[in-house]
Amino acid sequence: MLQITKRITAMVGNHAVAYAVKQAKPQILAVFPITPQTTMLEKLAEYIDSGQLKAELIKVESEHSAMASIYGAAVAGARVFTATSSQGLLYMTEMFYWAGGQRVPIVAAIATRAIAEPWSIWDDHQDFVSKRDAIWIMTMAENVQDAYDLTIQAFRISEDKRVLLPVMMGFDGFILTHTMERLEVLDDETVDMFLPKRDYNLIDFNDPVNVGPIVTPDNYIKYRYEAKKAMDRAKEVIEEIAKEYEKISGRKQYGLIECYMCEDAEYVFLAMGAWVGDAREAVKRLRSRGNKVGLIKIRTFRPFPKERLVEKLRSVRGVIVFDRAYSFGSGGVLASDVKSALYNSGIDVMSVIAGIGGKTVRPLHFEKVMEEVLEGKRFEERWLYE
Repeated sequence: MLQITKRITAMVGNHAVAYAVKQAKPQILAVFPITPQTTMLEKLAEYIDSGQLKAELIKVESEHSAMASIYGAAVAGARVFTATSSQGLLYMTEMFYWAGGQRVPIVAAIATRAIAEPWSIWDDHQDFVSKRDAIWIMTMAENVQDAYDLTIQAFRISEDKRVLLPVMMGFDGFILTHTMERLEVLDDETVDMFLPKRDYNLIDFNDPVNVGPIVTPDNYIKYRYEAKKAMDRAKEVIEEIAKEYEKISGRKQYGLIECYMCEDAEYVFLAMGAWVGDAREAVKRLRSRGNKVGLIKIRTFRPFPKERLVEKLRSVRGVIVFDRAYSFGSGGVLASDVKSALYNSGIDVMSVIAGIGGKTVRPLHFEKVMEEVLEGKRFEERWLYE
């Protein structure tokens, strides 16, 4: 029988992710400081300086160089990590697509933050969702424990030979990066067992070739199709690795989505990120008043869990999607994906845009919207800005 060994402590989100990275034992890190991610970089530098993490921290002049550095190191066989936020993620974008297109195992933590203009250091998901077509697996944490767990699992998923795709783990800037919460951490030996050393390279050093990835039109589409198949396979791998992690952690793990009080629900909230905790509290309050409501948490944004959503939502009357990001000229980013997944199902999908640029959202906001829906009100899109 597996003996689970863990320690209960308290950490802010940035330090919890840094601790998970230390236990994952990457050889190469390249991170450029940016609010609200900087204290994670400082903690990683402390681990390296004290000898607790034997890794090379490459000092770069920009986020673009950070991704370029670890991209090369990952191709050569190293386990690598970076982190960024907002404008830094945008500056990193060109290399993001190189890493995704070449399917290089990389893990990045994204402390989500609004994008300029106007300038803001506060939280929303616009930076995170802007990379939804970069061929990266994208997960989103609800709390500090999630951020720690997802970071460790990200290395396994990324390096799995059935997948070989980079993984980005999003967690809400300040709301999680700077909030101290109860945290269960695994011992190093358990993490070593779960996450063995990467034992392969993407290039053969005994038969080196020049990698100049220009392809003809006939072949370009084939590379993209192979990436699509890898993303499809990732759904099963993510669920499989979550179940394995559940055994070593003793905590319930959800691969693609988490359903909360969905079994008999007539209406459900759907959201991702830290405000899932607020939605969960709203569901409890609404249930206490006899309302059949539930909640679906998107844990994996890419690959989008279309099949799981159709399975869980087929008997509900309506879905209220809360988005912290917006596609201007189209609509809520998450809501658009849900509408596509539920096309022709007859289920009402209502889109709520809120929390943009750090605007506070509480359980009361979720409750008020749901109460109006339960009274029969319908809307296609609604912004909460007061």
